[in-house]
Amino acid sequence: MNPSERIDQLIAGLTDWRGKTLAGIRKNILEVDREIIEEWKWMGSPVWSRDGMIAVGNAHKDKVKLTFSHGASLADPDKLFNAGLGGNQWRAIDLFEGDKINERALKNLVRAAIDYNQIKLKRRAPAGSRAKAHKSKK
Repeated sequence: MNPSERIDQLIAGLTDWRGKTLAGIRKNILEVDREIIEEWKWMGSPVWSRDGMIAVGNAHKDKVKLTFSHGASLADPDKLFNAGLGGNQWRAIDLFEGDKINERALKNLVRAAIDYNQIKLKRRAPAGSRAKAHKSKK
């Protein structure tokens, strides 16, 4: 079973509000960029990546948690992050029953995470490959 099928199965098994919430989060994330890939990590967590990890989603007993792996480096003008605020790297959004997803703000965070990953990749590229890439764009 591929990661997307595992995520489908996870969501289908969550027959309460958590399944609907996780499905909505997933839909919004995937709408941001067609190159986002779904992964299955840590023995049962949906992960969304593009040029590096964007976020991991988990359904807990009383909440759905969406954790951004580089959230501390992302601008959050809409104040979606409400958990993990003390860490140096990760930031999370905890959604409880009845909470509504601010779709526009979530998509903006996902875009910011992709931008962060791409900038990080460019910095890691050897100097020669950056020069070649620059020349090929001319």
